[in-house]
Amino acid sequence: MARSAQGIEMLKNIALLIDADNVTPDGIDPVLTVLAELGQVNIRRAYGNWAKPALVHWSKHTLRYGLQPIQQFDLTRGKNATDMAMTIDAIDLLYRGKVDGFGIMSSDSDFTPLATRLRQDGITVYGFGDSKTPDAFRTACTRFIEVDALIAAAQGDDKPAGGTVSPPAPKHPVDEEIIELLGGAWKASKRDADGFARLAEVGNIANNRSSFDVRNFGFRRLVDLIESTGQFKVDRREDGVYVKRLR
Repeated sequence: MARSAQGIEMLKNIALLIDADNVTPDGIDPVLTVLAELGQVNIRRAYGNWAKPALVHWSKHTLRYGLQPIQQFDLTRGKNATDMAMTIDAIDLLYRGKVDGFGIMSSDSDFTPLATRLRQDGITVYGFGDSKTPDAFRTACTRFIEVDALIAAAQGDDKPAGGTVSPPAPKHPVDEEIIELLGGAWKASKRDADGFARLAEVGNIANNRSSFDVRNFGFRRLVDLIESTGQFKVDRREDGVYVKRLR
């Protein structure tokens, strides 16, 4: 498969499945932008009980973004039939063999088994939810990105030309756990005589060990996040970017 300019493997056909009960439609545009890293989002479905007054504002978004609204009535009080409908459709798409990657837009941990099952078949799964999304679903995804961080970044991009645009403040501080994750990835990477490793290799190892995404911290590139920690030395060379742990 081809790779994008960011070195991310480009997939052919992406399915975006949206749990309308648990996410805001304001994040659809930046979510689609992220999924463009993987390929074309040809399947776009939003699930919910559209008879609910709380979902009436979704109507304009389904038309604007070409979403297929999937009606799912609340069959039993306290039970979410939407989750089951999304899961069945995802497995159906998996076994048809026509989808190379999934975007699951939800903050519900009930989708953890689904993300785990899809990845067992080698399928890339990007999760999108709010800051309160349980860790179980976050870690089950190939990548998990907070929708609020994407919205904030997109709003910064929309400011008028010529105006002063300050970079968005990190959504979360870069804590010791992330620093140790990156440090472990650096240690596992091939290093030169001076102790520098290719940033691309460090990033790949870190991504294999965790579902974290730099956009959750207000950054667009891994090198910017690494520099912000003060724990790594960055060396920009003609053949790429290299990093070295300082301690």
